Amino acid sequence: MTGFASVTGEDERATVAVTIRALNHRYLDLQLRIPQGLAALEADARALVAKRVARGRIELSLSLQLRQVPGVDVEFNDEFGRALEAALDRARARGLVSGALTPGDLLRLPQAITIRDRQASEDPSAQEAIAVQARAAVERALAELDAMRLREGVHLRGDLDQRRTMVADLVERIAAAADEGRAGMEQRLRERLDQLRTDVQVDETVLAQEVVRWAARSDISEEVARFRGHVSHWRALADSDEPCGRKLDFLLQEMNREVNTMGAKADGLRVSELIIAAKAELEKMREQVQNVE
Repeated sequence: MTGFASVTGEDERATVAVTIRALNHRYLDLQLRIPQGLAALEADARALVAKRVARGRIELSLSLQLRQVPGVDVEFNDEFGRALEAALDRARARGLVSGALTPGDLLRLPQAITIRDRQASEDPSAQEAIAVQARAAVERALAELDAMRLREGVHLRGDLDQRRTMVADLVERIAAAADEGRAGMEQRLRERLDQLRTDVQVDETVLAQEVVRWAARSDISEEVARFRGHVSHWRALADSDEPCGRKLDFLLQEMNREVNTMGAKADGLRVSELIIAAKAELEKMREQVQNVE
């Protein structure tokens, strides 16, 4: 089932944006795009999606923009400091220099002090807070996606119910037309055999059995009964709270098989037309069921 949701969450630390797109797919196919700084959130995101979606291609994109001013790390090179101190001591002993080093002296020596910006994402507490914020944004986006898919599902359920009722009615009409066709075929067979009696002597019992046997070949009562069972099963699946898209897809294959068999066996003037109409409705239902989770 298709759907789209976009959520943005922000605080003094960061802005987190989540976009989710749902497309039709036979199975659950989850595609994630998460920044490296939130890579640990991937397992949580997959679990959150799996709780709400059972079928479909889900494309989830998460972006992160840090808003905190980065801190500063100042590192002193101890080894260089010791070597510099020893060198200055020797220079003082020889009377070449006097006095002590000042902080300004050290800042002018790039080997002595390293000043490095510290990103907020490197702070464990900040990382945890941003991860919580991102997880909440994913949950809100999934809730919006769920609501959108639910609204679409209501319309889809109405369409499928209408088509199911229509195709069930067509099958009942096929059954009635097939009964008329079978009765007509029996009558034609008897009339034809009556014409042949004047030329050929036949056993009346054997003749009656052959007429019944030929008529039985066009009997579709078993197929109609199975189709009615499929319709009842459809209602039960549609009313259930469990995901049923794949089951309905399989059920439609069985319903289509029964209608094909009816068309091959049944006889009657209206049967072919009704069979074509029923198969057309089943095909429309099959296309729609691809949208059902």
